[in-house]
Amino acid sequence: MKKRISFITLFALVLSITAMAQEKAKPIKHETMIVRLAEIEVYPEHLQEYLKYANEVDRLSVEREPGVVCLFPMQSAEDSTLIRILEIYASKEAYQSHIKTEHFQKYKQGTMHMVKSLKLPTMKPLDPETMKLIFTKQR
Repeated sequence: MKKRISFITLFALVLSITAMAQEKAKPIKHETMIVRLAEIEVYPEHLQEYLKYANEVDRLSVEREPGVVCLFPMQSAEDSTLIRILEIYASKEAYQSHIKTEHFQKYKQGTMHMVKSLKLPTMKPLDPETMKLIFTKQR
């Protein structure tokens, strides 16, 4: 339970920070947002190189793409080869646009041989009304 509370707290913090950073962007319709928690396992011998790719694509995506609300990479404290990325897109169209970008394609093609496993479960906010508050709280 403690890990779940920590993740929820982290999720809320990330959403607040990204809302501040996106303040001048188009308003986000929370009903159309896509939320994912990418679950990636990297081969140990490729870990450092993978992390460079991941950090670059996450930074460039958030900086350059208004529809990328959040890409927040995390590394397991227990197993450094386990990577989780909280992904939030303004819409399905924003996600489709993201995966076509040059920086995403560079990441995807450059890391395919480094990734042992990848899962991209789409998540549903448990309380969409509270999620709206998270995005406006820090304004």
